[in-house]
Amino acid sequence: MAIYLDTSALVKLYVFEDGRDIVHAAVRASEDVTSSTVAYAEARAALARKRNGGDLDEEGLHKAFAGLNQDWPTFATLEVTDPIARYAGELAQKHALRGYDAVHLASALTFADGFERLYFLSFDKRLNDAARETSLIVYGDTPDAG
Repeated sequence: MAIYLDTSALVKLYVFEDGRDIVHAAVRASEDVTSSTVAYAEARAALARKRNGGDLDEEGLHKAFAGLNQDWPTFATLEVTDPIARYAGELAQKHALRGYDAVHLASALTFADGFERLYFLSFDKRLNDAARETSLIVYGDTPDAG
């Protein structure tokens, strides 16, 4: 099994919040964890916002960054190339997605071609709905995936 993590899912690997157990179970069950390279910057920004908002203390932030930095090289990532950006633009228009959400969807769809079964994991309803419309398997929708 392979799993694609958008940033909302990726961050849950490093902080205690709703959905953390789901993400950890999905990652443990997966042979391959995939994402877009943009998720790294988005995750760092999200973790810093949690620190600035008081949801993480300085030690928690450093632990989260350390975990992300340790795990990141083990993930299969897809660069945001011009073709991915253009594909994301089409998906954003078709599904009324924000820019980086469309990049995640375009990346997952591109990765899906290389795996027998790729699950998409996000905690964004609109993005999950768009993933379903494009025939991606949203993690949790089937009994064999959470």
